[in-house]
Amino acid sequence: MSALKIKKGSNKHSAYNLRPNFSDVQERHTLAAIVDNEPGVLARVIGLFSGRGYNIESLTVAEVDHTGHLSRITVVTTGTPQVIEQIKAQLGRIVPVHRVHDLTVEGPSVERELALIKVTGKGDDRVEALRLADVFRAHVVDSTLESFVFQITGAPDKIDAFAELMRPLGLVEVARTGVAAISRGPE
Repeated sequence: MSALKIKKGSNKHSAYNLRPNFSDVQERHTLAAIVDNEPGVLARVIGLFSGRGYNIESLTVAEVDHTGHLSRITVVTTGTPQVIEQIKAQLGRIVPVHRVHDLTVEGPSVERELALIKVTGKGDDRVEALRLADVFRAHVVDSTLESFVFQITGAPDKIDAFAELMRPLGLVEVARTGVAAISRGPE
């Protein structure tokens, strides 16, 4: 028995704290990387995720500077805070990567996604599908006597909600672009 009667790990400021400082909470982060637009860069970035068992929820890539030959890779991933920090550090070490931004941490940002949603149905189901599309501001981009293809843009949650409401009305197929995100404000 200790004369000081200190329990091990009872206080996070104690020298006897034996509790790990790692969080088990899974967080969703949107990362944007500016990379050289050259063959193999995307494969290297994806290899970093797959080689370490990290999950990618969404991935978009496009050239953003034709003269500088730069592309922007936007990745939505989940992990503990320690895993997210590790991903950012490892992304930054890849040679063709110029900058990595964690849009989730750096401040307010705007996320949008585009989806094409095919719905088949007749009668009242068609009318209800059109009514819901109007509420969600989805546009009909193709129509036959038995089906519609809707185009919808917005936050990923909005697209998820629209797809779930279309499921009982005859949802056949969904094609999504993935998240495009940018920070708000002047910088």
